[in-house]
Amino acid sequence: MTSAGGPTTPPEALPPADPRWNPDPAQSQQWNPDPAQSQQWNPDPVDSQQWYPVAAEPDRITRFFDRIAARSPRWLAPVAILACFGGAVGYTLYADPTRSAPDAAPTCLLKLTTGLDCPGCGGTRAFWYLLHGDLPAAARHHILFVFAVPFLVYLYVAWAGKQLFGWRLPQLSVGPVTIGVFLTAWLTFSVLRNLPWPPFTWLYV
Repeated sequence: MTSAGGPTTPPEALPPADPRWNPDPAQSQQWNPDPAQSQQWNPDPVDSQQWYPVAAEPDRITRFFDRIAARSPRWLAPVAILACFGGAVGYTLYADPTRSAPDAAPTCLLKLTTGLDCPGCGGTRAFWYLLHGDLPAAARHHILFVFAVPFLVYLYVAWAGKQLFGWRLPQLSVGPVTIGVFLTAWLTFSVLRNLPWPPFTWLYV
């Protein structure tokens, strides 16, 4: 493409549908046909700051945790999660949630006030039965929890094995669709277990 002032940038080199570019050179202040002087259009997407804005600097809390993560050894996070799991096991065995004596551990507040099972009711008891190898009783108290346990254990083993020993186990893909399906199933289970008709009464704990 040429003009009275001489050759300019050919049409195929111009940025397509760029709202900052005014096709009228007499009125354009956004587009400079000289690439050496142009500050509005950078043909290199790696160096361009017009098309890819620079992210804002993280806040103090984020920088604080980033520094901790950078300075912490790789084994710290898997060991910390394992310690939390050990604490949950110890508490469950000590409290024995299957006991119904007056001095037993407090039960669900929703169940105490309405008589309905909440989405998590029976989970601690199911965990207790799993620790004792009673799979039917565990499924009886919270079948979705029992279903999720093998996946949770595998996710931890695959992640911790990679962090600690460099294992290359296949990773489970937990995307938004998977999470949505599980939450929908959990909500459906929470409704069905409170229906007062067989066989749904089997789910009530």
